[in-house]
Amino acid sequence: MSHGARVIRTGVSSGGPAAPPALTVASSSAGSDAELMDGAYFRSCAGMLKVAQMISLLIGFISVNNSSWTDYSAYSFFQIVTMCDLVMILFFYITHIFRVYRKLNCVSWPLAEFLHYLIGTILLLIGSIVAATRSYNVTGLVAGATFGFLATILCVLSMWSSYKVSCITQSTNASV
Repeated sequence: MSHGARVIRTGVSSGGPAAPPALTVASSSAGSDAELMDGAYFRSCAGMLKVAQMISLLIGFISVNNSSWTDYSAYSFFQIVTMCDLVMILFFYITHIFRVYRKLNCVSWPLAEFLHYLIGTILLLIGSIVAATRSYNVTGLVAGATFGFLATILCVLSMWSSYKVSCITQSTNASV
């Protein structure tokens, strides 16, 4: 009797099924694994939300960066948070477009993206509040804070639409 280590593969991981399905003649080219890019993600709601988040973060960063400001710590925090959030959203966008999540199934991509959105949204909200309170009616700083709030709302919307928690009551059959 052999007691060696065995590897058990399941189809429950974040990467989908353990083995890719075989391509058939009837399968469409839009959903095949042979393609390099996922063209449908460009037009999906999640893809457009990520693009809107990146655009609003970039406009907020440029607005604050090109304004004259004296409170260095408040606006440098806002700039760091917007750029880090922008880079991470771009990373997850590229991950979805090039289907990296199918090749690297050792990472729980939904959990990683959820934690990014949770932490990034909280930091972006704090940075936007601080930037708005220290703006002193300078138009570039007000615009940067406004686009920071817009990006915060878009991040919350993306997090809510992707990770809805549904409360379903289960009926119990207590037959004794």
